[in-house]
Amino acid sequence: MLKKKMKVLVLLLSFCFIIPLFSGCGKTEATKDGAKDTLVVATAYDAKSLDPHAVNDVASSNVMTQIYGTLVQLNDKGEVVPMLAESFTQVDDLTYEFKLKKGIKFHNGEEMKASDVKFSLTRAAKSALVSHIFGDIDTDSFNLTDDYTISFKIKTPSTGFLAGLVHTGGSILSEKAVTAAGENYAMNPVGTGPFKFVSWTKGDRVELEKFNDFYGDKPKFSKMTLRVIPEPTNRVIELESGGVDIAYEVSANDISRVEENDKLQILRVIDNSTQYLGFNNLKAPFNDIKVRQAISYALDTKSIVETVWRGVGKVAVGPISPNVMYSDKSLQVHEYNVQKAKDLLKEAGFEKGFKTTIWTNEKKERVDMATIMQSQLKEVGIDVEIKVLEWGAYLDGLSKGEQDMFMIGWTCQTPDPDLAVYAPLHSSKAGPGGNYSFFKDAKADELIMKGRVMKNSPEREAVYTELQKEVKDQAPWVFLSNGEQVVGAGKNVKGFVPSPFGYHVLYNVSFE
Repeated sequence: MLKKKMKVLVLLLSFCFIIPLFSGCGKTEATKDGAKDTLVVATAYDAKSLDPHAVNDVASSNVMTQIYGTLVQLNDKGEVVPMLAESFTQVDDLTYEFKLKKGIKFHNGEEMKASDVKFSLTRAAKSALVSHIFGDIDTDSFNLTDDYTISFKIKTPSTGFLAGLVHTGGSILSEKAVTAAGENYAMNPVGTGPFKFVSWTKGDRVELEKFNDFYGDKPKFSKMTLRVIPEPTNRVIELESGGVDIAYEVSANDISRVEENDKLQILRVIDNSTQYLGFNNLKAPFNDIKVRQAISYALDTKSIVETVWRGVGKVAVGPISPNVMYSDKSLQVHEYNVQKAKDLLKEAGFEKGFKTTIWTNEKKERVDMATIMQSQLKEVGIDVEIKVLEWGAYLDGLSKGEQDMFMIGWTCQTPDPDLAVYAPLHSSKAGPGGNYSFFKDAKADELIMKGRVMKNSPEREAVYTELQKEVKDQAPWVFLSNGEQVVGAGKNVKGFVPSPFGYHVLYNVSFE
């Protein structure tokens, strides 16, 4: 079969994919000529790991995207284009070939070779955390023509596969570095990116420095510090004082404060996340659809979201966020009806209600939403205890199925709707794969698998439309909100563009 050059146009740049305060570190460093030479960024959460195959959360990706490179990337037009690859070819429906750029160095000084690509993608394919993207790779099919040419097959056709390679789980690692570090690799990451790892003080900060042998355009500053500051107002205070140059996740309460400061700027973009209240479908009473639907009716999500988020983001209506391909725009916010909730609970045998818990991490807005839910659910006899957990412990507990109800967001991190639904909703991904609700529905499974192998077409759209209605009917989640990235920065910060994926490229930043 003749090879054909593969050029993928992403119709909508959209993606689906998941601490004490350190106060005051003064002004950031400058070079001898007075130019700032250190970028300091305030983040809300600490990374969980710096091993791309051990995690699938935004906080970790925010660090890893500075350290690693992937075979392909998205350009400004949303096209999949080479990154570490010189070129790529889709040979047939199952086979992909990549020619690698020569002379690319890892941070340990080793040159990147096809063997490292094989090692990395094989490792990704076997990881429960990113197998929703890479598990389709046939790990017995790799063919290394030479040190710079590699081809492999996937097990079934997948429209979103090539675009999925931009995910941080597709990062190319040094086989030598991973082997040498063993179980300690997550604390000793080695990539090909413009910044290399220096140190990680957990719960406090990650320090990076410029990699002088980086193959691409060199960053305009030498050091990067990502500081963990969980409390949003403290992030803004640090931004005002010059202790940080960029502050992620500016809260609704602090937006005007940043906007009114002539030394600061606010940057906003609707992202590709869907925040939801999930039910552990393996646990009684949430294994009863009537209970799940009753809780949906008992919650006035529109007022909850508008009260807490105050114009940041929008109310969610389904599992695929509105700027992701094939999001069903006909879906409506679910009905708020206390009497229906009571009737369904009675039918399920819980006329007098029951006691349960809502898990959330430390994010203030989620705690606030949980507090309002606690009050609204009390009206139908459900007595809710709110449990607030540190981010790492939270993800661990969700993966193990220890939760009753829980709040979290899923950000679609490849330009294809498959990533919005496969990991968080397919039964094979229950637990660490991303399906924290342990949702198992034969019809949903069938539609998910059908949609992921179809080429983009009205027929594929019809499959995802049917899937979204099925998920809404089965109610494994109460859809809460679609997020928005709201980032504060100094007016002197140039080149920063917030990403709808929730993690942001920082190495293009410069100072005026």
